[in-house]
Amino acid sequence: MLINTLKPAPGSKRPRLRVGRGASAGQGKTSGRGVKGQRARKGGYHKVGFEGGQMPLQRRMPKVGFRSAIKATRAEVRLDELAKVASEIIDLAALKAANVVPAQTEVAKVVLSGKIEKAVTLKGVGATKGARAAIEAAGGRIEA
Repeated sequence: MLINTLKPAPGSKRPRLRVGRGASAGQGKTSGRGVKGQRARKGGYHKVGFEGGQMPLQRRMPKVGFRSAIKATRAEVRLDELAKVASEIIDLAALKAANVVPAQTEVAKVVLSGKIEKAVTLKGVGATKGARAAIEAAGGRIEA
């Protein structure tokens, strides 16, 4: 088999339908547009979701919830994730370098989840009461 001999399977490529070319072509007269109405007209524009003046579905449905724009810039760090960071002093840049928090993170906070074995120094990263106690129990400290 050569690349220049490849062709689609028989019947898989149908010819383009040429509408408005007479009754014998199968799509004459109204050309598949039905009879009258806005959609039958040339340039019969209506916006996506338009239901002829009836209240559209997307406006009838109740709106639920809230998506915070700030959420993308905040991150939680578990205690056991601090072990992934190689440096002694852990700041936001070190967390980003170790892929513990996303790159767009502006504020991070350590939460009490998991265990910490090594002594670490947190700098410019928040910590909950429980996480603070666990870090200090492991011999670490937290700088503001």
